[in-house]
This record gives sequence, C-alpha cells and structure tokens, in this order.
Amino acid sequence: MADGGEAASASEITIRVAAGATAFAPDEWGMLAGASRTGAFPYNPFLSHAFLSALEDSGCASRKTGWLPQFLRLEADDGTLLGAVPAYLKSHSQGEYVFDHGWADAFERAGGDYYPKLQASVPFTPAAGPRLLCLQASDPLPIQAALAEGLKALTDQIGASSAHVTFAAERDITTLEEHGFLHRTDQQFHFFNDGYTSYTDFLDALASRKRKTLRKERETALSSGISIDWLTGTDLTERVWDDFFRFYMDTGSRKWGRPYLNRKFFSLVGERMAEDILLVMAKRDGRYIAGAINFIGGDTLFGRNWGCVEDHPFLHFEVCYHQAIDFAIAHKLKVVEAGAQGEHKLARGYQPVTTHSLHYIAHPGLRRAVADYLARERRDVAAMSEYLEDRTPFRKVDGE
Repeated sequence: MADGGEAASASEITIRVAAGATAFAPDEWGMLAGASRTGAFPYNPFLSHAFLSALEDSGCASRKTGWLPQFLRLEADDGTLLGAVPAYLKSHSQGEYVFDHGWADAFERAGGDYYPKLQASVPFTPAAGPRLLCLQASDPLPIQAALAEGLKALTDQIGASSAHVTFAAERDITTLEEHGFLHRTDQQFHFFNDGYTSYTDFLDALASRKRKTLRKERETALSSGISIDWLTGTDLTERVWDDFFRFYMDTGSRKWGRPYLNRKFFSLVGERMAEDILLVMAKRDGRYIAGAINFIGGDTLFGRNWGCVEDHPFLHFEVCYHQAIDFAIAHKLKVVEAGAQGEHKLARGYQPVTTHSLHYIAHPGLRRAVADYLARERRDVAAMSEYLEDRTPFRKVDGE
C-alpha cells in the first residue's frame, strides 16, 4: 500500500498510512503521545516526535535499513486526528529485542515468506510504551479497537506475514488480544525508587553482604583515577557526541557486528531533545574513555547504549547501573529501566519485570504453531520471574 493510502474506513473514521513521524506536525503528534514531562500521562521520550523524526531524518529508520515507516493515522470525517500507531515495514528481524528468528526460519522452511512483516514499535528501543496512541481526553477503547483492526487490515492488504506490537503498554494488551493478537511475555530488570534520599539510603535496604559487595564494586570501578560526569542540555556539544559515538561504535561493532544508530542521529537528538538526555561519561587522564546514554522521561530514566575504549573492572556496571540509580534518586524519578535482558542487574538492585508484545499471524498454520509455543513460553517466563523475585538483594522481612 502506498504512503497516504487508505487502509480502512467507516462512516465516522478513516485510517490512512503516513510516511512516518515526519508526516505529522509535532504539535498534533504530541497530542497523542504526550509532548512534555508535564502531560497527563508519564512522558515517554521515545514516543516523542523529536526522537522518532530523528530516526527518520538520520536515515536510521528507512527503507534502506529495513525499517520503512508505515504509521497508521486515524482521522474523523473532518480530518481531525484521533489516533495513530508508529509502525514499520520490516525486511528482517534486527533491532527489535523480541526475537522471532525461529518463527521466520520455520515458516520459510515450510515454503512461506515471513518477510515483509509489520512492526509496531520504536526502532532499536526495548522500552515499553503505548503503541495504540489516542487523544488523551477521549475514550480510548473505540480508537484502540480501530487501530488494532487497522494493523490487521494493513498486514493483509500489503501481503505481510504478520504484525508485531512489541514492548506494548499494559493498556494496549486487552484490546489487541480481543482482536486476535497473540500475547507474548519476556523479562527485563528495573530499579524502583522507594523514596530513597541517597544511594546510601538505597544500600540500607539491602542485605548486609550485598551492601558490602556493591560498595566494593563501586570503589574498584573508580580506583584507576576515573571520574564521572553527568552531561545534559547545553553540555551535549558536538565534541561530546564525537566521544560518545566512538565508544558506541567500538563496543557495538564487537557486540552486534553492525551498530544501528549513525553519527547524525546523535546530533539530531542532541539538537531536538537535549534536556531529555543524560550522558554518563567516565573520564581518565583528562579524556573520556567510556559512556552511556540515558533518556529522561516523566517518572523514568531509560538506560540505552553504552560503549568504552578502555577496559576497567566494573566500569560498565558503574556507568550504566549505579550512576543511573544515583541520578534517579537525586531527581526523584520513580524507575530506572536499564534495557533488555541482563540477570547481572539483579545483584545491583534491579528487579524482574514482565514485558509484553502482541502478534497477529496471518497464516493459520503458523498462527497455531506460534500460539502453542507462546503458551509454554509464558509459563516459563512466569516461573523464572517468581524464581528471581526470591533472589533480589533486598533484606527479607524476617531479617537478612
């Protein structure tokens, strides 16, 4: 279906396909996604027009990279914007953090074409947030229902194998399930700020042996003359971005083979949303040697990419996890989301949290196989979550 084409219509509403965030005015997109940290719902920087348009304008989310923007736009008869979905036509399964490579392999071995597929998500970003966006002052249920049906209709009309709504907010789950999407769960680790006034206050909530371990870990990380800077707003100069991008490319190339974000992207988000960005940068002998980028939401600090050009014991944990807790406590943020996977976060005060994705599979045979797999996987995720809950570093009610 061509950009701007009609995916579904009714007497009162019409759903069209728009060529990404840049096809929306920033103000109208902000009415759906929440434009600032002062909105009615907690601000999610990854759903901002600034972030999504930076992905497109930098070329990171494009046809060339296999992320062709195909946003749904739900309008009233008079053209008033009622809802939207950030969606992309995908030719691969990279940069999603919800893994369906096994589904693709099985379907293609059986003679099917798994790609293209439709992906409703924020590219390269394993952070939960609403995907069925609607005006905050309106009744969301009929709008969400129309958007769910719109995703299915677009999938069928363009001949895609499936539509995947990944890292969905809990408010979207029931609607998508009611409209035939299969529910998948996974796990992340988040820090919850229980009204702490300092990192020491947080440590006091841990078992004594865990407190000693983390104190020693932080001392070791900074024992080679390393200092830490928090950079945000006007601190984010092009020179700083050069340093961070060097770390990102070095570590990303070794870990993934091909980093997803280019240098232009970091300049664009630095221009468009500098107050929503925190760079935690490690310095030794007068130069930066490592860093992590975080995005600041309404009540959450979102940890994203890390990189380094020198290896030092525990420096990764210090820059990515301990410093994020320090910042969240200092700025009274409720949560730190530290990205995908990583049971090593548990020992550092991050607790297991269930994440959700929803999947519409067009082919009946593939759908049955995936549904059976997901039923077993959900049980496994729930069992693992229960197991890990018993192994957090926090003091037990009956003592250490």
